[in-house]
Amino acid sequence: MRHITLSQAVNEAIAEEMRRDLTTFLIGEDVAEAGTPFKVLAGLVEEFGPERVIDTPIAEPGFMGIAVGAALTGSRPIVDLMFGDFLYLIMDQLCNQAAKAYYMSGGKLNVPLVLRTNLGATRRSAAQHSQSLHALVAHIPGLKVAMPSSAYEAKGLMKTAIRDNNPVVILEDKLMYNDKAPVPEEEYLIPFGEAHVKRAGTDITLIATSSMVQVCEAAAETLAAEGISAEVIDPRTLVPLDEATLIESAKKTSRVIVVDEGHQSYGITGEIAGRINEKAFYHLDAPVLRMGAMDVPVPFSPALEDITVPTPEGVTENARKLMSGEMIHAA
Repeated sequence: MRHITLSQAVNEAIAEEMRRDLTTFLIGEDVAEAGTPFKVLAGLVEEFGPERVIDTPIAEPGFMGIAVGAALTGSRPIVDLMFGDFLYLIMDQLCNQAAKAYYMSGGKLNVPLVLRTNLGATRRSAAQHSQSLHALVAHIPGLKVAMPSSAYEAKGLMKTAIRDNNPVVILEDKLMYNDKAPVPEEEYLIPFGEAHVKRAGTDITLIATSSMVQVCEAAAETLAAEGISAEVIDPRTLVPLDEATLIESAKKTSRVIVVDEGHQSYGITGEIAGRINEKAFYHLDAPVLRMGAMDVPVPFSPALEDITVPTPEGVTENARKLMSGEMIHAA
C-alpha cells in the first residue's frame, strides 16, 4: 500500500468529493492561490476553478455565514479556518445557526457543512495560534467533531464528513501534515462513532486523541520493554463517541489514562474519564488518570512550550505509577 502525507490525504479527500458532487465547494482565506499556509489545498483551484475554490477576505464571521446560508439552500460547503484559534470569531454562525437549524426547524432544514481547521502547541506559534479548542465545539449539541490521528484517518473521516447532512468540525494537528501513513488508493470511508484500537494490550488502556495517539504509541513501546502491555485507542470522533469500545477496554485492563492536547480543566479528558468512571467503576483497580495540556496560555518560549503538553515520557511514568498502585492526583 502506498504511503502519503496527512496533507495529501486531506487534499485527495476533498478533490474526490468535489468531483463526485458538484454542489461541494471550498471557501476560506488563502485556499486558492496560496493553498493555505500549510499548502494542504495546493492545486485544487487549478482543477475546480475560483468559482468552487473561493478565496475570501480576512473576515471569518462573514465567510462562515455565507457557508451556512449555502448549506441551508442545497450546497455542501467546506470551510477552511486557517487556525483553530479563530473558532472564537465564528461561534455564533457555527454554534447558534449551523448547530441548531435542524432542531429549530423540526427537522425540515439541514446544514451539510464541514469546518476544517487545526490545533496543537509545540509549533512556536505563541498563545493566539497554538490552542486546541475541540472541547468547545464538542460541547455544542448538533455538531459532530472528528480528530484524525494519521493520513488514513484524515482521508476517511473527511470524506464521511462531506457526505454527512449535519455540520461537522474536523481538527487536524498542524505538526502532522508531513507525517506519512498507509492510505489505500481505492475509495474508503471511516464511519463516525467507531474508535480504532491502534495497539492491543492487557495491563493498561491509553486513550488518546489526534497527535497524542503517537505520544501514547511511543509510551506503549517503552512500557512493552518493561513487561507492561498497553492498549492504545484512538476515538477518532469525539461526537459521536464510541463509548462501548472505551468501556470494554477499561473493563479488560482495569487501568486507564486519557491523553489529550486540550487544556485539562473542563476538557475532553474529564468527559471520557467521567464516562468510564460511571460505567466501568467496579472493574477499575485505580482512578482514571487524565493528562491534558497545562491550564496556561501556550508560551512562545520553546523551553516553556514543550513542557505544557503531554509527552511519551510523562505518559510512561504515569503508567508505571498506576501499575505499581501509587496514588496519582491530577495536577
